[in-house]
Amino acid sequence: MLAGPIVAAVTGVSALAAAGASGLPLRDPDHVVGSRLLLVVVLAAVLVVIDILVRASRTSGRLAIPSRTALSKVRRERWTGMRMAVVGSALLSFYVTYLAYRNLKSLVPVLRPRDLFDLQLAEADRAMFAGNDPAQVLHDLLGTGVATQLLSSVYVLFLVFVPLSLALALVFSRDLRRGLFFATALSINWALGAVSYYLLPALGPVYAGSRAFSDLPATAASELQQVLLADRVSFLRDPEAAGAAQGIAAFASLHVSIIFTAALAAHVIGLRPAIRAALWTLLAFTSLATVHLGWHYVIDDVAGLFLGAAALTLALGLTGYEPRPATALRTRTRAEAGTA
Repeated sequence: MLAGPIVAAVTGVSALAAAGASGLPLRDPDHVVGSRLLLVVVLAAVLVVIDILVRASRTSGRLAIPSRTALSKVRRERWTGMRMAVVGSALLSFYVTYLAYRNLKSLVPVLRPRDLFDLQLAEADRAMFAGNDPAQVLHDLLGTGVATQLLSSVYVLFLVFVPLSLALALVFSRDLRRGLFFATALSINWALGAVSYYLLPALGPVYAGSRAFSDLPATAASELQQVLLADRVSFLRDPEAAGAAQGIAAFASLHVSIIFTAALAAHVIGLRPAIRAALWTLLAFTSLATVHLGWHYVIDDVAGLFLGAAALTLALGLTGYEPRPATALRTRTRAEAGTA
């Protein structure tokens, strides 16, 4: 229960220190602790109602309209005041961590104003691809029409994936420790991602002047890129302006790291094969999208894999959660069913 708050406290203190060093205040870009937190709380509340309805309907041994007595029984036994408080604490800790991350990310050009490593990262990419630009290679292989629209949708899906997977894990986990472990692993990604931005500040291929993206069609991802660029220009022009913040940073890819963490966690907590396969597929398409659309260099995605694995490992240590492979869970479930 304390793992999430600990991550939030460490990341929050780091953000306060960075803000103090920059002479700028902490801010709430995109209303992280306002509308976003409220939305995920509402989502979790809706999922709790669904959880109670489904479990109550199964009390008769088949899906049916549950009685008021059955609903009340499930609510009292499963959604105790303590469980709701722990889930609420996990959600709050996650978004406090995310708020700190957004502030740390925003302050990179202030605290490291003369450092950009796009040239070095681009050279590393070309070295891995025999002198070729990997984004151009993807454009030639996949085309820049339907593939661009599809990969844009995959990239933007991340904005829904994070809060949805967090709420699902915390609400529907039979053992709440599984949900807390997953929430902690996601939170650690934000903290480690902020560290990586300061180690190697970079803008990303689409912002570093590459011509490989000038002919791509307009997509939701390209609109987001323009919004972020405008925010960065405004922030650099006047960092002290009310609400000023920027959100551009390439190394490492948090899209890749978080989805990789989720895919690994699916094995650790023993989710169904179909869910694990879907997560690995999402990781593959997201990795392609980051390069195809110019958000990241390939080396950013590679770093994201290491970051995601590190976040999962640290979460295991902080929460004390013991991995339970899917095969072991299925064996235990069958044994319990046989005993019953």
